[in-house]
Amino acid sequence: MSQEKISKIAVFPGSFDPITIGHEAIIRRALPLFDKIIVAIGKNTVKKNLFALEDRMEWIKIALKEFEDKVEVAAFDGLTMNFCKERDAQFILRGLRTSVDFEFEYSISQINRQIGDIETIFLFTDPVYTPISSSIVRDIYLHGGDFSSLIPKGIKLIKNEE
Repeated sequence: MSQEKISKIAVFPGSFDPITIGHEAIIRRALPLFDKIIVAIGKNTVKKNLFALEDRMEWIKIALKEFEDKVEVAAFDGLTMNFCKERDAQFILRGLRTSVDFEFEYSISQINRQIGDIETIFLFTDPVYTPISSSIVRDIYLHGGDFSSLIPKGIKLIKNEE
């Protein structure tokens, strides 16, 4: 009896405005768990992004170039759960830095499981990355500070002029 292998696909959603070394570390640690990870840049209706979508997509590709066979970069609009279904993803991948992240992500994961039958996999951030966030990088960038150690190598940030 032959059984067709079902791919384990995870979606790692976020604004990635910009991608940080913390995001990169979560993806690298999750790679052995999944056949494919889709890094999905969602449109946030609440906040305006500092960096252009095309640049953010390119930066993720640069950061994870060596894994291009297992990592896909995509943009989406709407609910993450719907995007997962469209892409046949069974899992949502989330990184947790603090208990505040946990409280926020836990309730979302419960709803996604209840109404979307999507399982959320949480990976705790390595302690060295705990203080790093896209918000911190943006703030340092806007004030002319050196943020180079907080973003993946090979990325040059370009402000969105829209």
